[in-house]
Amino acid sequence: MRLRMEAYNKRLQAEITAEIEKLDGQGKFKVDQWNRVEGGDGISMVLQGGKVFEKAGVGVSVVYGMLPPAAVAQMRAQHPNVKATSEPVPFFATGISCVMHPHNPNAPTVHFNYRYFEMGEPDKDGNPVSWWFGGGCDLTPAILYEEDAVHFHRVIKEACDRHDPRYYKDFKKWCDEYFYIPHRGERRGVGGIFFDDLDDKNPEELFAYVQSCGNSFLNQYVPIMQKRKDMPFTADDKQWQQLRRGRYVEFNLVYDRGTKFGLLTPGARIESILMTMPLTARWEYMHEPDLQAHGRLMEVLRAPKDWIPFDK
Repeated sequence: MRLRMEAYNKRLQAEITAEIEKLDGQGKFKVDQWNRVEGGDGISMVLQGGKVFEKAGVGVSVVYGMLPPAAVAQMRAQHPNVKATSEPVPFFATGISCVMHPHNPNAPTVHFNYRYFEMGEPDKDGNPVSWWFGGGCDLTPAILYEEDAVHFHRVIKEACDRHDPRYYKDFKKWCDEYFYIPHRGERRGVGGIFFDDLDDKNPEELFAYVQSCGNSFLNQYVPIMQKRKDMPFTADDKQWQQLRRGRYVEFNLVYDRGTKFGLLTPGARIESILMTMPLTARWEYMHEPDLQAHGRLMEVLRAPKDWIPFDK
């Protein structure tokens, strides 16, 4: 499974970056291949200053070695078969992560991440103490177009429904809960799906599910971008986009599991971990949103909406 997930991630990375370069029409992804002294490597591909995208990144990582006790303690809540320890524990992780920040405020930021994790010394048959899949995708507009949220959710629901009718409903709810910013009382965006510690089925079934989700990304996002990337916008629209990106940064640095895990991992490659950050963001003291322009967005950020019926 390790090798197959790694190979899939690299194929998906190549496919997505090729299509996003076509969509941008100007920018090219810089390919940064890196090695981790403690074990592993990765490929970070980043486009900056393009025609359509201010910054877009698609990264693949394969890391292994010894996980420090602080990181193990964080994992034990979801994996009780991992014993409490004051010693480092063997681990393996491979994943693909993608974030895209467009120039145009009418065009939404998007994120996805799909990963496979093993922890503990394998037994005589090569089976790890614990293994699981995780991942998800979410859409973060500054200016809300409800039909875009509906499209994004519909495509990922179709992927979920091919594998388990419970997945979309359960993982959509999990996404709304996960991407919550407690100190702001709002979500990061209009959601999608989120799942972690997924190990309740045969690994082949779960690997197939993760591939269905990853393969859906371009259909989720490119049609939205084709509609929004060339729309006119005002200086006020741009300022609002920058303020919303500030919220994005707050969530990623304070609450995101992946960021926290990466920063706790010895030999972590900080540039790749922080690849998801926008080039520009803004914070204003005591800012009050223009509810006439953005009231509907603020409503759904504070009280998540079911964008499509769960039973269709």
